[in-house]
Amino acid sequence: MTLLERGSALASLAEYARQALAGDGRLVLVGGEAGVGKSSLVEAFAASVAPARVAWGMCDGLSTPRPLGPLFDIADELGGELLERVRGRASRDELFAALLRQANEPGRLHVLVLEDLHWADEATIDLLRFLARRLRSAHLLLIVTYRDDDLSTRDLLRGLLGDVATLRTTRRIGLAPLSVRAVEELAGASGLEAAELHRLTGGNPFFVTEVVRSGSTAVPASARDVVLARTGTLGREARAVLGTAALIGNRVDPRLLTAASGAAPAVLDELVRCGLLIGDDGHLTFRHELTRLAVEQAIPQHRVAPIHTRILAALRDLGTDGRRATQAFPVEAQAAGDGFARLAYHAEAAGDGAAVLEYAVKAARRASELASHREAGAQYERALRFADVLPPAELAELYDALAGELSLVDRGPRVCQVAERARELWHRAGDRRREGDALRRLSSALRYDCRGADAVRAAEAALATLEPLGPTAELAWAHAALATHRMVSERHEEAIAVAARAQELAVALELPAVRADALITEGCSRAIVGGDWVTPMRRGLDIALAHGIDEQVGRAYINLHGMHCTKREYAQAEQYFRAGTAYCDEHDVRTFGTCIRAERVSTLAATDRWDESLDLSRHVLANAMSASPLNRIGPLACVGVIRARRGTAGVWEPLDEAARYADGCEGPQYILYVRTMRAEACWLEGRIDEARREAELAADAAADGDEWARGEAGAWLRRTGSGRVTSPVHAEPYRLELDGRWAAAAAAWEQIGSAYEAALVRLFHGDEPAQREALSVLDDLGAAAAARAGRRRMRQDGVRGVPVGPRAATRAHPAGLTRREREVLELICAGHTNGEIAQRLFIAVKTVDHHVSAVLGKLGVANRSSAAKEAVRLGIGV
Repeated sequence: MTLLERGSALASLAEYARQALAGDGRLVLVGGEAGVGKSSLVEAFAASVAPARVAWGMCDGLSTPRPLGPLFDIADELGGELLERVRGRASRDELFAALLRQANEPGRLHVLVLEDLHWADEATIDLLRFLARRLRSAHLLLIVTYRDDDLSTRDLLRGLLGDVATLRTTRRIGLAPLSVRAVEELAGASGLEAAELHRLTGGNPFFVTEVVRSGSTAVPASARDVVLARTGTLGREARAVLGTAALIGNRVDPRLLTAASGAAPAVLDELVRCGLLIGDDGHLTFRHELTRLAVEQAIPQHRVAPIHTRILAALRDLGTDGRRATQAFPVEAQAAGDGFARLAYHAEAAGDGAAVLEYAVKAARRASELASHREAGAQYERALRFADVLPPAELAELYDALAGELSLVDRGPRVCQVAERARELWHRAGDRRREGDALRRLSSALRYDCRGADAVRAAEAALATLEPLGPTAELAWAHAALATHRMVSERHEEAIAVAARAQELAVALELPAVRADALITEGCSRAIVGGDWVTPMRRGLDIALAHGIDEQVGRAYINLHGMHCTKREYAQAEQYFRAGTAYCDEHDVRTFGTCIRAERVSTLAATDRWDESLDLSRHVLANAMSASPLNRIGPLACVGVIRARRGTAGVWEPLDEAARYADGCEGPQYILYVRTMRAEACWLEGRIDEARREAELAADAAADGDEWARGEAGAWLRRTGSGRVTSPVHAEPYRLELDGRWAAAAAAWEQIGSAYEAALVRLFHGDEPAQREALSVLDDLGAAAAARAGRRRMRQDGVRGVPVGPRAATRAHPAGLTRREREVLELICAGHTNGEIAQRLFIAVKTVDHHVSAVLGKLGVANRSSAAKEAVRLGIGV
C-alpha cells in the first residue's frame, strides 16, 4: 500500500535513528486509531534503515496476554545470549539485562519494534520502563505502536505513557486519518466518490484500502462487511481454515494451522494469494487485526469451541506445553510460560476444565516468576472457574496463590474475598498451620480495605492459631503482621517488641523476607517514639534488595519516603520517591507504586504545588478504582482541600469518602490527616463550630502521635477557638505558633517550603502588615477561598481598608500570572537560577521553587528555556 501523508513521520523516524546510532537512544511512541497505518509506517521505515538490525515483538489480543510475549518474539529473531537465557528460564531481570546488552552494540543501530502495546501484560510494560530509562547512552531505537482511541480502560498503558513522557529520550508520533485528497488518490480509478468514501471510512487508510480492493462501486456500511465480502470468493475449506487461523491469533505458525485444521498446502497458498494472510518470516499473519476480528466474529458460535479443541490438541502434539520442545514454536516451548498461557486460553474456550486447571496454574506460576502479577492473577482466576472439582486443600492452594498475586497489584476488596475463602477451605481441610497463615494474609487485606478492627482481630487470631504449633515460617510471618498492625494503631512499644520476636524467628529459620518486613516496621515505630529509625529501615531495604524480595523493597521505599515526609524532610524524601517508583514500576509491585504516589500527593500539596498534586491525585484515583481504599485516602483528601482553598466546587464528596476510609481503618495517623483537612475546609467556608469539632477529632487521633501530629492538631484547636490543648511537645513551626512567636513560625514554614502555611500563621496571629502580606501570598497562590476567609478575619479584627480581591493586573495578564510570578518569570528569562531569584526577591529558595512550578504550569511548558520562549511569544518576556 502506498503511504500517503506520512512523509513527516518517516523523516522523524530517520532522524531518531541517526541520534540512536550516535549513542543517544530514543523511545518513539507511535499512536493512532486501529487501521490508521502504524504498522505500515514502521514497516516502511524498517525497510529504509539497512544495515540496521530490526527485531519485532507482538502483543497478542488474548483475554490474558502472554507474559513477555514480545520479548520472546524478539529473542527468536535475535538469537544469541537472549535466546539462551529464555531457554534457560532466566529471571525477568536477567532477560531485561540480556536484551539491553544485545541490542546496544556500538557502531551499529538496533531497532526494536513492539507492536500493539495496548494489549501488553505488566511484565512487558515493565520491560518498556526498564529500557526507556536506560536509552540515554544506548545505540538503540525503540519503537512502540499502540491504539490511542481507547486508553480510558487501559490503565497500564496510560500509566506507562505518563511515566515515560518526561524522559529526555522519549518522542511521540501521532498518526491522523487521511485527508480527502489522499483518499481520492487511493481510490484511483475505482469509480468511488472520494468525499463519500472519506465520510464513511473517516479517512482510515485500512478501511479505505479494503473498500477499494473490494472492487465494488457501492461503499459498504462497515469495514467488516468489506472483509467478509473478500472471504466470499474463497472455497468452503479455505474459509474454514481461515476461521481456525483467526482463533489462533494474529501470528500463526503454518504447522499449527495445518495440524489444527487439516489444511492442505494449496489451501494456505489460496489464503495468501487472496491477501487475507501474509507470509512473514516463516509465519502467517493477518494483514490487519481488524481483518482477524471480522473473520473471528463471523464464525457461528456453535463451531467456536470445537475449533479451539482442535487447536488445543495440535498445541499439545507440537510440544508447546513445555514438556518437549519441537521446531514448531522454539521460543514458546522453551519459555514454557508463554506456551502455557496459550494452552490455557484455548482450553477455556474449548470448555476443557481439566486442561484449564493444568495449564492456567502453570501459566500463572510462570507469569509470577516474570513479575507479571496481573496476568498471574488472571490465570489463577481462570483456573478457579473450573476448580470446584478439587478437594478443599488443593482449592485452598489456588486461593492462597491468587491472594498473593492480587495483593501486589492493589486489588484490595478482591483480596479480602479470596483470602477469606482460602481460610474457610483450610479450616475445612483441617490444616491449622495453613489456616493461621491465611488469617495472617487476610489481616493485611482487611487493613488495606480500611477495616481496621477486623484486621487486628484476624492478625491476633492468626498468632493464636499458630503459636501452639511451634516455630514455623507461618508463625514468624504472623508476628511480623501483628507488629505492623500495632504500629498502625500507634501502639509503638508493642510493635517494636513484636517485631523483635519476628526477627528472632526469621534469623533462626533463615527467612529474609520476614526479617526485612519486621525491620521496616521497627523503623516506622522508632521514628515516632524517637531514636534511630533510619538504620533498621535501611537494613530492611538492603536485605530485601539482596534477596530480590520485591514486596519488601517496595514497602521499605514507601516508609522511608513517608517518614521523611512526616517529618517535613522533603529533600531527603525525594530520593526514596524516585527510587521507589522506579523499582515498583519495573517490578510490577503495583500496590506499593500506588501507595508511594499517594504519599507524594500530600507532599506536593504541602509545598504549594497544588496543580501537580491534583494531577497526580487524578492519576492515582483513575488507576485505582478497584484498588485499596487505604491508598485512596491521601489523594481524596488532597483533592478536597485544594478545591476548598481555591473556592471551587466538589470539596466535600472526596473529603467525606476519605473520612469514611480513615475512620474505618482506625489508624490514628489517617484520621488526623483527614480531620485536619476537614477542619481547614470548614473554616474556609466560615463554619467555625464544625471546624472546631473536626479539630478536636484530629486531636484525639494525635494523642499518641509524634511531635508533628500533636503540633498540627494543637494549631487547629487554637485556630478554631477550642479550649482543648495537646501535649506541649510540638514540632518547631507549631511550637513557635502556639508560643505566640508567629513571625518565627511563618519563617519556619517558608524554610520548609510552604508559603501557604506561613500565610495562615500570619492571618491567624500576625499584625495588620503581616495579614496584608498573607493576603498577597494567598492571592498569588490562587487560594481564593483562603483569601476570602482571611479578609473576613481581618474585618472581624477591625482592620480597615482590607483589599477586595486579586489584583486587576493578575486577572488581565495573558497567562494569568500573579505579581510575584511575573517577577519570577522576568528573572527566569534573564537566566537566573532559583537561588539567585531567592536572593533578589528576598524569599526562600523553596518558595521560588513553588513559583517556578506555577509559572511553568500556567505557560504550559516543561522547562525554563521553553518558558522564556513562550514569554517572548506572548509579549511578556524581557
